[in-house]
Amino acid sequence: MQFKIDENLPVEDEPFLYYKTEEDIRSYKNKPLDLKLKWLEAQMEFFYKAMPEKAKKIRDKLTK
Repeated sequence: MQFKIDENLPVEDEPFLYYKTEEDIRSYKNKPLDLKLKWLEAQMEFFYKAMPEKAKKIRDKLTK
């Protein structure tokens, strides 16, 4: 998978992109379920801490 970056866009307007290789995906599939769930929980906590307060309020209302 390849991505092209538009040099005309300011850095803050460029999307955040990353990719995983087929080998990465196969390796992840072989990990135990509890490890995958712990990883997912850690990611969700990180994103929540990083999101703006307004987004947190909206998210919290939706989860109620």
